[in-house]
Amino acid sequence: MELSHVHIGLSTLSVYRDLLDQPVLVALSKLSQALETGDGLTAAQHYSQLFYEMQRSGSPSLGHWLYEALRWSQGPYPTAMAKGECPEHLEYAAGLDIDTLRAISAIPSQQWLDAVAQATPAQLRPLLSKLLPWPDEATLSLYLPPLRQAYLQEGVGLLARHKAFVWEDGTLIPVPHPDCPTSEQLMGYEHHRNQVVQNTRALLAGKYVNNVLLYGESGTGKSATVKHLLTLPGMEQLRLIEADKENLSGLPALIRSLEGQPLKFIIFIDDLTFDRDDPTYSVLKTILEGGVERRPQNMAIYATSNRRHLVRQTISERAGDEMDRNETIREKTSLADRFGLRILYQGLSRGEFLDLVDLFAAQHGCTLPQEQLHQQAIAWERHHGSTTPRTALQFVLSL
Repeated sequence: MELSHVHIGLSTLSVYRDLLDQPVLVALSKLSQALETGDGLTAAQHYSQLFYEMQRSGSPSLGHWLYEALRWSQGPYPTAMAKGECPEHLEYAAGLDIDTLRAISAIPSQQWLDAVAQATPAQLRPLLSKLLPWPDEATLSLYLPPLRQAYLQEGVGLLARHKAFVWEDGTLIPVPHPDCPTSEQLMGYEHHRNQVVQNTRALLAGKYVNNVLLYGESGTGKSATVKHLLTLPGMEQLRLIEADKENLSGLPALIRSLEGQPLKFIIFIDDLTFDRDDPTYSVLKTILEGGVERRPQNMAIYATSNRRHLVRQTISERAGDEMDRNETIREKTSLADRFGLRILYQGLSRGEFLDLVDLFAAQHGCTLPQEQLHQQAIAWERHHGSTTPRTALQFVLSL
């Protein structure tokens, strides 16, 4: 492609126009326009900006950057292809756009530099010596078939690029480095975790699965059980979306947007407890039961709570004078029953607790004799009132 055709080539993109707002293509378009008008100094400025933006994004070359941009695009073609609903005209338009971008990426960087120098007054050309070329890499990946396959199998945009997200104020925020403990870091409760893993593998197999409630004593690893799913082999298509109770009102719209994606999703609600007359109670009830819309087959709700019934009750509520008091109480305590899989996490036995103390002590280089270690651990447990993995670890860290 001729340099003078780059600007018009970019401006006529149709289904990948979302790329035009990204700094790399903004700088490239301005570089092309400056060369068209013969403004060498302005062209040099935009070339420098282009080089900077590519390096800032971690792309060594324009071809590499374009592939990454196409791969993670959320334009109409990738989105339709990911849902398996792509009409022929979108497929055709995507092919034209990719042909254009491949031709642009094939232009050697030295050709840009030569054009900038030619458009710059001779006495100023020595100042351009610090402009560096980028590596000219092969553009074999800039073709429609491999991109189409990636969209179909792995999804598009942020959902394909990241494995964990936070749902906050109606926005899906990616978590590049989620805190996901491995199986080796989780102690005890293997049977409990296996139930969660089995349910999740069924989700990945495309089956309708139960929503899951993990409830019981604090510090037993309920949240860690859910988060560690992302570390397991075979869970590559799983995505974890954490939502606070305060953000439940926007969940129906999020869930609706996930339907049809090739990926599988767990909506994770940690430490779930409702106060009296909490307006988000009915939102979660509708999500769990389903209203007119059914729950998509590619997602499930996993929640943790320290309470079996999720809803706080007061003595006055149980002793009140409302005629249908018993029905009201049953209504408030029945939310947990809408989770098809309910798993109780209780404190460890004394023996299991001390075994865990021994394990943590060995991991952290504690040299206390076992008898003395156990005596102090029992005293610590009595003071803190629980025999959980968290208590065992806190004891060893205190030594």
